[in-house]
Amino acid sequence: MSKRYTVTAALPYTNGPIHIGHLAGVYVPADIYSRYLRLTGNDVAFICGSDEHGVPITIKAKKEGVSPQDIVDKYHAIIKQSFEDFGISFDNYSRTSAKIHHDTASEFFKTLYDKGEFIEETSQQFYDADADQFLADRFIVGTCPKCGFEEAYGDQCESCGTSHNATDLINPKSAITGNTPSLKETKHWFLPLDKHEDFLKEWILEGHKKDWKPNVYGQVKSWIDDGLRPRAVTRDLDWGIPVPVEGAEGKVLYVWFDAPIGYISATKEWASTNGKNWEDYWKNEDTTLVHFIGKDNIVFHCIIFPAMLKAEGSYILPENVPANEFLNLEGQKLSTSKNWAVWLPDYLKDFPNQQDVLRYALTANAPETKDNDFTWKDFQARNNNELVAIFGNFINRVVVLTNKYYDGIVPEPSNLELVDQETLAALKAYPAVIASSIERYRFREASQELMNLSRLGNKYLADEEPWKKVKVDEARTKTIMYVALQIASGLAVLCEPFLPFTASKLKGVLNQIESASKLSWNDITEKDILLPAGHQVEKGELLFSKIEDADIQVQLDKLEASKTANEKTNAEVEPQKEEITFDDFTKLDLRVGTILEAEKMPKTKKLFVLKVDTGIDTRTIVSGIAESFTPEEVVGKKVTVLVNLAPRALRGVESQGMILMTENAEGKLVFVNPDEAEATNGLKIS
Repeated sequence: MSKRYTVTAALPYTNGPIHIGHLAGVYVPADIYSRYLRLTGNDVAFICGSDEHGVPITIKAKKEGVSPQDIVDKYHAIIKQSFEDFGISFDNYSRTSAKIHHDTASEFFKTLYDKGEFIEETSQQFYDADADQFLADRFIVGTCPKCGFEEAYGDQCESCGTSHNATDLINPKSAITGNTPSLKETKHWFLPLDKHEDFLKEWILEGHKKDWKPNVYGQVKSWIDDGLRPRAVTRDLDWGIPVPVEGAEGKVLYVWFDAPIGYISATKEWASTNGKNWEDYWKNEDTTLVHFIGKDNIVFHCIIFPAMLKAEGSYILPENVPANEFLNLEGQKLSTSKNWAVWLPDYLKDFPNQQDVLRYALTANAPETKDNDFTWKDFQARNNNELVAIFGNFINRVVVLTNKYYDGIVPEPSNLELVDQETLAALKAYPAVIASSIERYRFREASQELMNLSRLGNKYLADEEPWKKVKVDEARTKTIMYVALQIASGLAVLCEPFLPFTASKLKGVLNQIESASKLSWNDITEKDILLPAGHQVEKGELLFSKIEDADIQVQLDKLEASKTANEKTNAEVEPQKEEITFDDFTKLDLRVGTILEAEKMPKTKKLFVLKVDTGIDTRTIVSGIAESFTPEEVVGKKVTVLVNLAPRALRGVESQGMILMTENAEGKLVFVNPDEAEATNGLKIS
């Protein structure tokens, strides 16, 4: 029975092209799911679009000396074309600068405003006097109060995934000027998430404990357990959707508020041009809503957006939010700023007509339950050892032998032996097996079941040896080739969600492009004959080609060049910071200390909890050095300690100072050590 689905994929920021981390985390799994739903006869609206109001866009514009509109126009075109070339089958790819989105987001805000769903507060927010502006989330960087990551943004730490307010950051700095900002009063509207806490507990913690992925459920539960607080929905910026109420001049809708509404406006846009009723896809309880996102967007799609929809009152809520973890590259975290990435436009240029190879490699190694690593050698192996040697090999043998023995005509089978019956029965079982994996968002598992069907075909041919039997038993050979062609026909359908370009090519080889010979997903199970005797198949071509070592070396050389450039940049001496007065300097109380104890803080990668003898006392200091040292290496170390830094709680432990560290030319953390011979604990450093 056909069902209706609204499938959304996270809106990419239009401040740069798409890379493989985006594809593996969001767009490939969302596309597999949507293509599968269509193949099984469902009504699907697969929606996405460019997120064009984020602070990273304004930062990019400032750096390039152009307007934000110039940036979004440039990258919207690049991203949209890349998705099309890569075969992501959006029903609509829109943009949040479109009038329909501005109208939809403004109307949504006004509805909640008129219902009294917001609270209005005047609060202290960071302000950069030199830039003469308030600093929104990504215009602030500092040390994460949870994990100690020193490059956390004002709204979220990309290291531990924790969301917070900018004023929670330790040592905040303006991303515009590098200055330490001041606090200044400003008025904003907030969505009181605490008001919706009971609803969220019942809906998520009780209603979705078993069907949501553990990483999603766990992060959401942690947020709710910590207690929800009001979240600002407006910002002091000159780029975005103006707040549509009086007294809000110079303010825009916060991007996290306007961006998810982009799913709704994009659906409206699609519906208006396709004779559809958009409300069927957002307000009908018979519709299933699924959000595909990366783990850094979990809180927005599982807590904040549902709270918005619930507050509005007429919308359905997401049935599932299957977020993936992060994809690393060659053992290192993907970094757009350091050009440590594989960009989709570059891949499409370097590997023309090989979109499915990357789709398969990213799916087979998808970061579904933990961060995974993409390597070019694994990419090569997936292609050569699986797509070429298993899938492509089976299809090539079947097509070549059919043309060689029967001029491309599907032969008439004789009596089916037990092995033939078992093989065809196994083929009929695969749609349900693959479907079960897809419907549970286990796309890695599903892709390997598809490959197992290819293995079934290869084993059948290897065991039955038609190239030998053709010399002694013509009738048996015809039956073997008939059965093998049924498997090939099944593969042409079942591979489409994963390998759409391959599916199209294979259907062309099998002459199944015309509607009369097209098969659906369920036909593989329900029909006894997929490719009838007498049907003409083409001579075809190889579905996949081997990727040579030289091709991979080119990509590794690119990454090595990026690594070298980054090391050179890191080795350059940073410019002098802004001047301070002597009085400023004398406020710093630097002392010699000795680390007495060191232990790893639970559930963190970077933090040590240290006991330090400062000469004036023994105190606890939390330091983000655990990835560079073992506890044994630091115990007994003489260190320089800033002892009069205001205490700050990190993961529930009060840190009572700071250990001074720096980086060497290789980017490794090293201690700023006092002279071991002369230094005694408590000695002041001047």
